[in-house]
Amino acid sequence: MTKGPSTASAHSGASLSPLAGMRHLFARDLRIALRRQSDSAAAVVFFFMVVSLFPLGVGAEPELLRAMAPGVIWVAALLAAMLSLPRMFAEDHQDGTLEQLLLAATPLPLLVTAKIAAHWLSSGLLLALLSPLLALQFDLSTQALGILLVSLLLGTPTLSLIGAIMSALTLGARGGGVLLSLLVLPLYIPVLVFGAGAVQASVSGLGASAHFSLLGAILALALFLAPWATAWALRIAVE
Repeated sequence: MTKGPSTASAHSGASLSPLAGMRHLFARDLRIALRRQSDSAAAVVFFFMVVSLFPLGVGAEPELLRAMAPGVIWVAALLAAMLSLPRMFAEDHQDGTLEQLLLAATPLPLLVTAKIAAHWLSSGLLLALLSPLLALQFDLSTQALGILLVSLLLGTPTLSLIGAIMSALTLGARGGGVLLSLLVLPLYIPVLVFGAGAVQASVSGLGASAHFSLLGAILALALFLAPWATAWALRIAVE
C-alpha cells in the first residue's frame, strides 16, 4: 500500500526536474550578470550614446527628429543587444560548463531557453525600458513612446533568440565576433522593419496593431525553433 504514494511522488519529482534545472540555470546566469554589471552597462551606455548623438548631428528640427526616431532607436537597440551575444556561451564553453549542460538530465533546449531568458533580462529588457526616456529627445508623443516600448518588448526577445543560434554556430571559431555580426544582421532585418514600422505607423495615425501581430508571430516562431536550433549547434560545437 505504501508503494503507491511513494511511486507517485517519484514520478512527480521526475516531472519537475526539467523545470528545476531551468530555474537553477536561469538564476545562475542572472547572478553572473549582476556580478558583472559592466557588460550590461556597456550595452546601455552604447545605446545612450548612439541615440543621443543623432539629434546633435542632424539638428533640432522637430519634424525630422520625429520621422527618424523609430529607425534610430531601433537600430541602436539592435546593435547594443549584439554586444553581449559572443559571450552568451563562450565562457561556459571555456570552463567546461557547456559539457555538463549537454550531460544534464534536463533537455538541452530547455536549458538553452533559460540562458536566453537570462540574457534578455540582463540586456534587451534594460534597453526597452530605457528607450522611452531617450526617445524624448526626438519629440515623440506619449502614444508613440508607448508604442515604441511595446515594440521593443516584443522585438528584443526575438533578437536574443536569433542571436543565440548564431552565437552557438560561431562558438570557438576564429574571428567569431565578426562572423556572428555578419550572420545575425540579415536575420534581424524583419524585426527591425516591423518594430520601427509600428512606431512610424502610430505617428502617422495608421495604427500599429498589424505590426504588433507580425512581431508577435515572429517571436512565437523564434521561441519554438530557436532553442532546438541552438541546442543542435552547441552539440556540434562541443563535438
